Amino acid sequence: MRSPRILLAPTAGTPENDSQREDRAVILPLQDMLAHVRPTLILLLLLALALLAWPLTARAQSPSEAGAQEQPPATTETTPATAGQPLPTSAQSSLPAPAAQQPLTPEAAIDKIVAQEQAEVGLVRQYSPLVETYIQYLRLDKQLGAVPAGDKYFLGRAELSKGVALEPLDRDEGLKHKLLGNWAEFFSSEFLPRGFLQMIFLDISGFDRTHYKIEYVRREFLGEVRCLVFDVDPLNKKDKGRFVGRIWVEDQDFHIVRFNGAFGGSSLTSNYFNFDSWRSNVGKNLWLPAFVYSEEGSVRDKLSVSIGYKAFRAQTRLWGYNLGHSRQEQELSKVLVEASGIKDQSEIANDYSPLQAARSWDHQAEDNVTDRLERMGLLAPYGEVDKVLETVANNLEVTNNLDIAPEVRCRVLMTSTLESFTIGHSIVLSRGLIDVLPDEASLAVILAHELGHVVLGHRIDSQFAFFDRLRFDEKETFKHFDFARTPEEEEAARQKGMELLRNSPYKDKGASAQLFSQAVRSHAKEIPNLISPDLGDRVSASWPVASEVSAAQTAGDPDKSSPADKAAGDKPAGAPEEKPASNLVAALPLGGRIKVDPWSNQLRMLKSKPVGTVGEAENTPFQITPFMFYLTRVVDNALIAPTPAAGVEAGTKMDTSQKPQAGQEPLPSRPTSDPQKP
Repeated sequence: MRSPRILLAPTAGTPENDSQREDRAVILPLQDMLAHVRPTLILLLLLALALLAWPLTARAQSPSEAGAQEQPPATTETTPATAGQPLPTSAQSSLPAPAAQQPLTPEAAIDKIVAQEQAEVGLVRQYSPLVETYIQYLRLDKQLGAVPAGDKYFLGRAELSKGVALEPLDRDEGLKHKLLGNWAEFFSSEFLPRGFLQMIFLDISGFDRTHYKIEYVRREFLGEVRCLVFDVDPLNKKDKGRFVGRIWVEDQDFHIVRFNGAFGGSSLTSNYFNFDSWRSNVGKNLWLPAFVYSEEGSVRDKLSVSIGYKAFRAQTRLWGYNLGHSRQEQELSKVLVEASGIKDQSEIANDYSPLQAARSWDHQAEDNVTDRLERMGLLAPYGEVDKVLETVANNLEVTNNLDIAPEVRCRVLMTSTLESFTIGHSIVLSRGLIDVLPDEASLAVILAHELGHVVLGHRIDSQFAFFDRLRFDEKETFKHFDFARTPEEEEAARQKGMELLRNSPYKDKGASAQLFSQAVRSHAKEIPNLISPDLGDRVSASWPVASEVSAAQTAGDPDKSSPADKAAGDKPAGAPEEKPASNLVAALPLGGRIKVDPWSNQLRMLKSKPVGTVGEAENTPFQITPFMFYLTRVVDNALIAPTPAAGVEAGTKMDTSQKPQAGQEPLPSRPTSDPQKP
């Protein structure tokens, strides 16, 4: 037996003997065999490891195991993995992408709607908005269909914490005189303001599955808001005051944003009317009642006409939810940086002369009154619409070379009544008046008359400069504030207004203003409450201005006479006032120009598409029309839109929603050179 040997590679130049060659011949085949076997062993080991790892990977990818995981609600996003426990890489690559949001089942959606509506009723109780209800009776006109035949008006403060209680803001006439009328109308038309206010709630007694049958209908968009539509019926048909109709529910937080129908269970002593109630998104997850349209009866129903029942339409508006000191608090929180340098002003004329002191005192009284009215919600905050009015007033001032100090300001009264007045150097027009004006020239006539009061120095009661004079109960507002002028002041302002218009860019545009004043006169008996002012003068104060300016315009050239002038010239003296031709747009329906934010009271000009040709029956001056809104969502509680740039053209704003029709002139543009105050 051979002893083991260490084989050394022969060094260069060292010859091998026979024994060394034999041993080398035996070892070399063994090395060759190991060289071929080693890769095979490595492959076998890798295969064994792969077989051991395969069950774990297969288990992570098993469809049965993935399907056994808990599924999230259908309307919510896929539940993320638990913190600190990420899915295996192989599992992440095999899972599908997150599915799109899926609709709830009708039963689950109804549960959310019921819960949200119950919360809504409780939330609304903390607010006390202003409420205005305007009602128009209807009669049948052979050519125009239903036209106004009398009206009622109510303005008050809602006390929702007490249910549907209302505190009226009215003159000495009282609530009953405004809404009930005379005894001849008592039995057929007794309206309760709280009845219209009740229409902001779906069901005060309780909206739930116990009392209602709720069926899903479809999806529908109201403006930019996607809604779920449901039909609602009480389970017990004999229940009084239960809602019957249809509801629209926004599909994010399940707020009811609109409901259309009526309360069931009417009797001989109490009736519920058909209504369409809208809510507005004023903040994140906050929808508040804003508008209600009501209508009952038909002028074509022979049975109703035979028993003397008067068909009617009504609009109820709510605003002033956020009344308080929000603006003052924002001003208080501003950081003010004082100027670094101190300048000796001993040589500058800073003292007040007696005349300047008197003006400053009146200006303080003016500021006190406007601030009080704004805090109550009767005067809109300064904004976009005020700038439009000031643009027209500025045109009148510049073209007449007026330098008025303090400068003239324009403000908007929030009510629907047609009125205008001045508070010192502030010209105030009601929202309702701006709504129905057909164009800029008509607006200029109203402003010229009020500017005449300012130029002539018709002052405000200086007693309002004392702050204690503004400490009175809100119910007595219209008793403390009365800005109507004396007949002598009105006549002087009329003459001055005519003079201002003759020198203005609107001197050749008096035809539409005259048509508007003619329409007001012809409808005066049909809408007496609409043209009855709460604080100022009737819009009729501007009638002579429009007529006389138009007469002066056409005196030298009869061919330039307007249709209204020609009609007036052909009729005999003492003949009754004729209505404007039906194809002429003499005045717009209520709500024709301004959009109200019920939360902040901010006003904006409507931006609607052109209406095309207006049919004869669609020409409805001063009339109530249904509400129809393009709903939007508030983003990041941005309740106030950015203020438009200064110098916006009034003509563009006033003509946004109106396409010139036959007999209706387009709005005039401003002067070519943009006038500026001296």
